[in-house]
Amino acid sequence: MFRLERGSPPVWWRALLPVLAVLITFLLVSLAIWAAGANPLDVFYEMLIKPLTKRTARFEILVQATPLLLTGIAVTYAFAAGYYNIGAEGQLYAGALMGALLGPKLGGLPPFFAITVMLLAGFLGGVLWALVPALLKVRLNVDEVVTTLLLNSVIIFFISALLNGVWRDPISGWPRSPSIAESAQFPGIIPRSRVHLGFLLAILAVISLWWILKKTRFGLELRAAGLGKEAARFMGVPVAKTMLTAALISGGIAGLAGVSEVAGVHYYLIDGISPGYGYTGIIVATFGGLQALGVTIAGLFLALVDTGALSASRSLGIPVYLGDIIQATLLIVTLAVLLLNRYRPVRSR
Repeated sequence: MFRLERGSPPVWWRALLPVLAVLITFLLVSLAIWAAGANPLDVFYEMLIKPLTKRTARFEILVQATPLLLTGIAVTYAFAAGYYNIGAEGQLYAGALMGALLGPKLGGLPPFFAITVMLLAGFLGGVLWALVPALLKVRLNVDEVVTTLLLNSVIIFFISALLNGVWRDPISGWPRSPSIAESAQFPGIIPRSRVHLGFLLAILAVISLWWILKKTRFGLELRAAGLGKEAARFMGVPVAKTMLTAALISGGIAGLAGVSEVAGVHYYLIDGISPGYGYTGIIVATFGGLQALGVTIAGLFLALVDTGALSASRSLGIPVYLGDIIQATLLIVTLAVLLLNRYRPVRSR
């Protein structure tokens, strides 16, 4: 027999908790599947196994994972410092907006320089949109959860006004921005697929996250501020500066996710360019335990769920929103299961 007691858990226990969260999630979701009149085993096969057997579906998972990895990494930087950035969705839109503004004007530049400008513009857009709530937090201690969340709606409605106003296509009437220049479009990195430069960018962001958190002084200060601000101040960590830097890095990386969708997938800005990637990034970061490897696995897993949900909907006639149900349930279950990180299993006598 085993019992739980407070203390530092072993590595195998921490690795077991995400698996436990997934199992509980799929057990709960099975009830919704039965209610929809389908067999859960058939649904999970169509959702999790069948996409991996098809070349096109495998590459679509990578395309879907690109914004999830970037927003997951963005949220991880902020959460690791104790700054609860719920505004990755708005920062993504800010990066997409900057890319849509500059992209059509880059036709005279070689692709290397045009793409570099797009990346810098996307990063800067995310930083600027993250700046105000970050300053309010470190200067006036205003709750960042509220400010970052509210700013999401501000920029989404602002972009919608642009698309339905000055940017509306005069011929088709379609609400979309002008197409970006061909030189500013992200090149594909895998032949005969839609996988583009943004995925490589996401992998580099994962590596940089691991390096910064594990190998640099800033990463140590980041984690110290996240674990306990007063203790970090006592040890000489500039908590306000660290949180501000983490918030701006978080916004910038989320902005890269936005410009990646504009330059790598659509080639113009549209309403609803993000179906909630910024919010899903919170699930990716939380499920990934705020660790580079965990975020990577979580991003790929949720991309598989999204891709597989579409396939299962077509094949079995179940609601396409099943993927959203799984993501929401996974977040709640993960938050509950992570409470067990404070305990370790010991053998009872």
